[in-house]
Formats: sequence, structure tokens, C-alpha cells
Amino acid sequence: MAPAPRRPGPLWRTLGLLPLPILAMSPTIGLAYGNLDGAGIAVVIAILVFCLGVHEAAHAQVALWCGDSTASDLGRITVDPRSHIDLFQTILLPLFLYLSAGFIFGGAKPVPVNPARLRKPLRDMSLVAIAGPLSNFILAILFALVLGVLLNYQVYTQDQMMVAILTVAVQLNLLLAAFNLMPVPPLDGSRVMTWLLPAHLRRAYLELERFGLVIIFGLVLFVPAFQDLIRWTMNSMMSAVLWIIEPLLALLP
Repeated sequence: MAPAPRRPGPLWRTLGLLPLPILAMSPTIGLAYGNLDGAGIAVVIAILVFCLGVHEAAHAQVALWCGDSTASDLGRITVDPRSHIDLFQTILLPLFLYLSAGFIFGGAKPVPVNPARLRKPLRDMSLVAIAGPLSNFILAILFALVLGVLLNYQVYTQDQMMVAILTVAVQLNLLLAAFNLMPVPPLDGSRVMTWLLPAHLRRAYLELERFGLVIIFGLVLFVPAFQDLIRWTMNSMMSAVLWIIEPLLALLP
């Protein structure tokens, strides 16, 4: 596991009192929910559904900017979860895995993109793909900023549920961003990798998408290096989040 980032200033001393990152890296990559009760976990699930909606809406919006209105025409530029819920990936698969294996894995309905309608298909597909993880990184910044403000003004103490909820919200968004950045088809990172690869390697690489779900399961469950890479990516993004919001919180009276 990557070492904890160095704490360079006041924000680190404030948020560093919290269990950040609160990762429970058992056989899989998950989140420790601390002192959340049933109501708190329900709020976290609602936040997760909202964040998945933002992720997919970001894909759709950037696709529109790049010339493809397919997702826009289908009403996918919205954070309304009803537009992004997939019966299998969002409900049945996570439920089955939770009941059978004790962990949750799933996703939202993929946003349809027609590469032929994009101005520069390879480049624009990578931009559309990166928009999802970027939206989660921005959400992590916003949740961390709210958390920092509440702690700064002592609205909540560290042992209260709202602090735990916001902490998990930050971590969930970093997990969504880090996981989706992995260059494994069909994750978002694979679209960027496709753009970067030499032309003669692209077809073989994209053909891996047929086995993508199996490959991802295998990497998450049986390849510690893959888990370590996600941990390292999350820790790096956590450092970036705190580096961004520390100066903002320093301006508070």
C-alpha cells in the first residue's frame, strides 16, 4: 500500500485527524463505513447514485461538445438517476455479489457515443472518457471543501455522522475516478490508451473488451498489484484534492 501523503499545512492537520483514506483493502477494494448507522449508509448510497449520474452526464456533455448528440438526444445529460440506472449493472449485479461474495461491484448504464459523429474520433473518445473520472475528482474536491468548512467552524465534531458521510463521499468519488482510469477495456482509461497506442495495436487491444468484465473481476480479486495501483492513484488524488482546497480554507475567517 502506498505511504500516506505528507501533510504540508493546516488543512492536512484538520482533515488528517480523520481516517483518510479509510480504505478497507480486504480481498477487494472497498470502503470502511466507520460509525455510520443504517440511515447514514442510506445517505451514502444516495450520494453514490448521484455521483454515478454526474459521471455519466459528464460523458454525455463532452460528447455533445465534440459533435455527437446521441446521448443528449436520449436525455442522458442529466443527474437524474433514472436516466442512468441499468437493471443488471446497477441493481442485480451488485446485489448478487453482495449476497454471494460479500462485496459490491457494479456501474451505471454506459453513455452511447457514436465515434463517426465526433470531429476527431480517437482524440474525442478519449476526452469523452476522461470526463467521467474528472467529474468525480471535482466532486471529491467539493465534498472535501464542505467538510473542511464544517470542521473549521466546528459545526460538527469528528465523531459525528455527517463528518463520516462526507468523508466517505470524498473517498467514493476518488475510488470511482481511480478505478475508471485503469486502462482495462471497457473502463474509461482504455479509451485514452486506445488513442495513445500505435495504430497496429489498437484492434487487438479493443478486442479485449469482449472479456472486459471477466478481466476486471480477475484483476480486482486476484492481482494485488492492480489493487496497489488503485490505492496509489487514490492517494495521489487525495493529495491533489487537499493541495487544491487548503489555500481556500486558509482564507476563512
